[in-house]
Amino acid sequence: MIALFVDKIRFFDTTLRDGEQTPGVSLKPDQKVEIASMLSDLGVATVEAGSAAASDGERTALRMIADAGLSAEVATFVRALPLDIDHAADNGADCVHLVVPVSDLHISAKLRKRREDVMEMALTAVEYAKERGLVVELSGEDASRADPAYLADLFREGVERGADRLCYCDTVGILTPERVAEAVPPLLFAPLSIHCHDDLGMALTNTLAALKAGASSAHVTVNGLGERAGNTPLEEMVMALETLYGVDTGVRTEGLYALSAAVSKMTGVPLPVNKAIVGEMAFTHESGIHAHGVLRNASTYEPIRPEQVGRTRRILLGKHSGSASVRAALQELGYACTDAQVGEIVSRVKIIGDEGRRVTDADLMAVADAVMEIVRHPVITLKQVTVISGSNVIPTASVTLTVKDEEVTCAATGNGPVDAAVEALRRAVSDVAAIRLEDYRVDAITGGTDALVDVSVCLSREGRMITSHGARTDIIMGSVEAMVSGMNRLLEEKR
Repeated sequence: MIALFVDKIRFFDTTLRDGEQTPGVSLKPDQKVEIASMLSDLGVATVEAGSAAASDGERTALRMIADAGLSAEVATFVRALPLDIDHAADNGADCVHLVVPVSDLHISAKLRKRREDVMEMALTAVEYAKERGLVVELSGEDASRADPAYLADLFREGVERGADRLCYCDTVGILTPERVAEAVPPLLFAPLSIHCHDDLGMALTNTLAALKAGASSAHVTVNGLGERAGNTPLEEMVMALETLYGVDTGVRTEGLYALSAAVSKMTGVPLPVNKAIVGEMAFTHESGIHAHGVLRNASTYEPIRPEQVGRTRRILLGKHSGSASVRAALQELGYACTDAQVGEIVSRVKIIGDEGRRVTDADLMAVADAVMEIVRHPVITLKQVTVISGSNVIPTASVTLTVKDEEVTCAATGNGPVDAAVEALRRAVSDVAAIRLEDYRVDAITGGTDALVDVSVCLSREGRMITSHGARTDIIMGSVEAMVSGMNRLLEEKR
């Protein structure tokens, strides 16, 4: 393992500030409290709760987070202005992230001031924040394009005036590990944080380089959210330190995926399917050689166990699948097949894969039933579905099903017509079983306004999970088809 300069790494999470600056993202105060609580429970040292000076809503969120009794330090972004600092102190912040532009570009073009003016503003703000009883993290904005001598003078004077911590900001993501190694050591007048952006894909690498060079704190965001290309991802940073550097971060890593999924849902920013650690495909295998190796020994094709980050391994079936992965999937679904039957099922699975389709659990079960000549009667049958949606109308769905030969009609509202239809279906079978929708995906198969869409759903019941799909030109009916198919499989008696 490569040793870092310091033994204890602090994580300063700025999801609720820099992460919320992702275009189109706006979190409500209660959502911010929920995310802050999850971060604190995970073991993050500092949660930056937004910018107290920005709005009444931001101040409300800061106060709610400060009153939540978190173990994490609660910080807020402030400029070198007394009013910003007052907002922070008056609303319960423990710490201010005092950000001061330090490059000549920012000083002249943005502030229209001189270096001397910014120095005086920064030092006065540090002193005032300390008078208000706040921890001060003095941050040099655009430090990677600043005069190193000026930055060092500002940081040195800031610490002499009372700053508790310092922060080097690579505001536009132009650092390299070599430059980091040169920039960090001369600035260690106090504990130093590194704040990197990912414009050139270097945020994680540069953050690691800074920690190796003497920085003791990493600024991160969940899922790498942030302006433009985002910031250093918390989940990747933690697992890189734990796995590659042998550092005990103190973070409860098994909670990383739940946090990631919650933030993705609340912000409306989907996770790239191939994203490290938390992406859908991070622990998913299809290739016959890979799947066979993983089934025998997971470390053959996985650097970490999925359980370490709150995930489970998935073996997807498709045209690359071999008999080992198909047999394992069949066994998990409760089928006991002969070698000849497995061979025929593999052949049919490959045909489905060659058609460009993802092979869901329901697909595999249908193929296995056909090969094994099993006749099944559906537990539920859809008789009718009606959905009402439009401007100034709450989306409402009504469904009529036969459930175990009894007719059931149920209605529900939702955030949209699909959500309403899914909820109505779940309620219709609630007397028989509690079924949860774990995942929902839509892919357009053809182009145009009459595009055929493939809806995939993942449903669960009492720990058992099933994937199924529906393909229609109508996204609502495609979703209903996928739900009914999956629910039928979950409601079948155990084999």
